[in-house]
Amino acid sequence: MRAGPPDSTGRAANGVQPLRWHGRLAALMICAAMRAVGATLRMRFENQSGLDFSKEQSPVIFSLWHNRLALSIPVYRAYFLRHAPQRRLAALVSASRDGAILERTLQRCGVQVVRGSSSRRGPQALLELTTWMERGFDLAITPDGPRGPRYVVQPGPIWLAQVTGLPIVPISGRMHWKRCLRSWDQFQIPMPFSVCDVRIGCALKVPRTADEEQREAMREELERRMRALSAD
Repeated sequence: MRAGPPDSTGRAANGVQPLRWHGRLAALMICAAMRAVGATLRMRFENQSGLDFSKEQSPVIFSLWHNRLALSIPVYRAYFLRHAPQRRLAALVSASRDGAILERTLQRCGVQVVRGSSSRRGPQALLELTTWMERGFDLAITPDGPRGPRYVVQPGPIWLAQVTGLPIVPISGRMHWKRCLRSWDQFQIPMPFSVCDVRIGCALKVPRTADEEQREAMREELERRMRALSAD
């Protein structure tokens, strides 16, 4: 779902800052680099989710740490689309200016993007994600993004799972050869021909009747499962 036409302040109709030409160029280069490097990665998968993705047709919510985003598209293509080519993906991306580049990058990779976070467009983003789920799309979210703290799950994934009724499937990966940026999340970039051990964790269901105390317990459980999947 793309941003509407800008208003007099230069913002799009949905309150998201539009991307300028240099941002669009950066997104094009990032997408090309992801495709090129992703084609060289040697991935080893371990599926602990309890779901058979070669048969499972209903959508799920994928939960991936913010600093593993570089693996998101290669993993989805190499494992989930290989087992079920008809699957489609919608991802939640921050409504910040930095999120605009990620939005264009994911769109070029065939992902439907919804803009929003806990501080901006949260309710609207939740509604849009629910709409894409109803159309059969898998949903993807970074539970510690866009500002951290690193490896701390925020309430958003639990709310999304409760509203949609979808299971949360935690995913993490260990890149044996990588570069870590000096960002808040120590963003990881896989080097060409790296071996990547990708672990798909046990799926987590949030009851539709869950109260605040139960949601917090589920949030802590999702964080525990995701940390257990992560080697660093």
